[in-house]
Amino acid sequence: MAAIKRIAFVGNSLPRRCGIATFTTDIQQAVAAAGLDTSIVAMTNHGHSYDYPAIVGCEICDDQLEDYVNAAHFLNAGGFDAVSLQHEFGIFGGDAGSHILATVSRLKMPVVTTLHTVLAAPTSAQRRVMDRLTHFSSKLVVMAERGRELLASTYQVPVEKIALIPHGIPDMPFAEPDAAKARLGYANRSVILTFGLLSPNKGIEVVIDAMADILRRCPDAVYVVLGATHPNLVRHEGEAYRVSLQARARALGLGDSVVFLDQFVDRPLLLDFISMCDVYVTPYLGAAQMTSGTLAYSFGMGKAVVSTPYCHAAELLADGRGILVPFADSAAMADAIAGLLVDGGRRLAMRERAYHCGRAMTWQQTAAHYIDLFEECQTAKRAPPAANPGQVVRLHTKLPVPDLRTDYFLTMCDHTGMLQHAIHSIPDRTHGYCIDDNARALLLACALNATGEAPLPDHLVAIFASFIQHAWNPDTRRFRNFMSYDRRWLEDSGSEDSHGRTLWALGECARNDANPSRRIWAAVLFADALPSVRSFTSPRAWAFTLLGLDAYCAANRDPFANKLRRELGNRLMTVLAAVETPSWVWFEERLTYDNARLPQALIATGTALSDQGFVAAGLRSLAWIAAVQKSPAGQFRPVGTAGFGTHRSSPAVFDQQPLEATAMIAACYAAARANGASQWLTEARLAFSWFLGENDLSLPLVDIDTGSCRDGLHADRRNENRGAESVLSYLLALVDIRLSVRENSAQSLKPALRALTV
Repeated sequence: MAAIKRIAFVGNSLPRRCGIATFTTDIQQAVAAAGLDTSIVAMTNHGHSYDYPAIVGCEICDDQLEDYVNAAHFLNAGGFDAVSLQHEFGIFGGDAGSHILATVSRLKMPVVTTLHTVLAAPTSAQRRVMDRLTHFSSKLVVMAERGRELLASTYQVPVEKIALIPHGIPDMPFAEPDAAKARLGYANRSVILTFGLLSPNKGIEVVIDAMADILRRCPDAVYVVLGATHPNLVRHEGEAYRVSLQARARALGLGDSVVFLDQFVDRPLLLDFISMCDVYVTPYLGAAQMTSGTLAYSFGMGKAVVSTPYCHAAELLADGRGILVPFADSAAMADAIAGLLVDGGRRLAMRERAYHCGRAMTWQQTAAHYIDLFEECQTAKRAPPAANPGQVVRLHTKLPVPDLRTDYFLTMCDHTGMLQHAIHSIPDRTHGYCIDDNARALLLACALNATGEAPLPDHLVAIFASFIQHAWNPDTRRFRNFMSYDRRWLEDSGSEDSHGRTLWALGECARNDANPSRRIWAAVLFADALPSVRSFTSPRAWAFTLLGLDAYCAANRDPFANKLRRELGNRLMTVLAAVETPSWVWFEERLTYDNARLPQALIATGTALSDQGFVAAGLRSLAWIAAVQKSPAGQFRPVGTAGFGTHRSSPAVFDQQPLEATAMIAACYAAARANGASQWLTEARLAFSWFLGENDLSLPLVDIDTGSCRDGLHADRRNENRGAESVLSYLLALVDIRLSVRENSAQSLKPALRALTV
């Protein structure tokens, strides 16, 4: 045990009033009593504040994403050997509680996650969160065998990653209820007790309906309903549910035989109430309830328990340790409770069986099991997924590859072209248009044609082509880039990179446009604009032009184009040779944007020219940038814009942008077609997973129903603007992914591609 010294617990915490808060506090105290140093990171529901004790070292407001990031920093800096996370979807912010992933994805120590709920039929968002949580957790703890079965069958969690540890209970002596009854004012009554936050799923009305039959057989019986109304219920409808239960009891003429105690009691008082009851009842209405702390407490204290057969109760009360009755069956409930109240011998025998079984569930025993898990996990490392040849990784989300939707893309287009920017999802006219985005839009149109996807409307493709034609400046032999919303060009010549990207789009149009006349137009303009590239010094402009030449030369015989293709390829080889070292396999002294396009251009050019030197250099530099763009957890982590221009240093983590993921995907598919190694399919899928939430914040960048894509990932949030570059990056990446699962022409890729199914 000496190896483990400090443990942090993340979850709701007292004095917040809920079952998970009680559990977190109980397990923390039990582990601390075993001699370990402990701390709590407390979840605070928005709009509330709590007077937390000193053991709470950090607080997370559930709807503040930056709090989750700060909590990870607190835990990493605190010297903790392991983190015990209490998980319930409703206590964390984000879609299906996804904000907690921003914490666990950053942690450097093992995470042991206790699942207080395991859903048999999760929504897609819940499934995504569970899959990510499984990925980041060293162990998953459940409190019922049914939870273990669901994790293995529904979530495909390896059985060795799952631990079953029963809900802890206080170590109390076996005692008769008379003394506690006298203290609480229920002397000479046969007490039936239900405790917990009131909500309609608890089934209190079933026991109320049963009381008339119970009283006929046991006239001194009283049903005590102890607990405040659930705060969420109060927030939405006040005390209407409690009032309805009280009215139901009055209507049945039950008088003082049903008592409602509207209070959240502390642990000593709760144990007193449990001690005084003769029969404890949990009449839940649904089978999915995986755990019940009040059931565990009452059972472990040696109480006769009557319950409906939800998961926890069905396992705990089996073999005569309690009585199970059908859901919502008041007659069966009455018969079971009354039978125990009038048969003291049977009740005592059941109590003794429960108490004996409960000795293995005391908090001391539970803490020992958790400490064993922490020790087992301490040296485990959450290694990045291996990218071995022959291995194909599915998305952790288990989601299918999305359908290709262009709804949002179309809203960004008008009769002039595609607007550059958006404010959230509203097209922003302030910044007008640029040739970069209209060239990308033409690339998308050609990609849809080439891959058999539903094409864009022909008139829209003509608009993109018209924008490019209008951008051509015959006086400078260059393309203009930026145009104001009132259709005024803001420059005579654009950048070298925008010129190269436009040539790329024209080359693809010359090969793949659906309109024969437009193919001819594209080839003519490509040939006219190509010679200017000879004077360019930008490696990205060379790379974009090479990608355009790859398409143009496949459809046109042009000796000058072929000559320039080899010349530009040699330029990339020259700058790579001048800069490359064993630890810096790159073309420049720094990393900037659209990085993977450089190795992609060399691979594509080398493949077309049968130049293995080009291909080898492209594969070598692509393998290096793939390793650089990977987090310790094995996720794709694109080069952050904050580090652009930094000399030979590790890339900045933020801000991450969609352009990098798209470039990586395209380059990896070019590599896979060049050498058939399935490791490139793995890398491509990791990069695409970034769009869907496999990233540092575990937040999806895309709305798959509309095809929109956010502009990037900051350290603590997504950039909610959805500009042209981002949506086009996502759609181009999606076209590549969808093509990959259908492409069977290369024999060496068939086994791997068959494993990737839409």
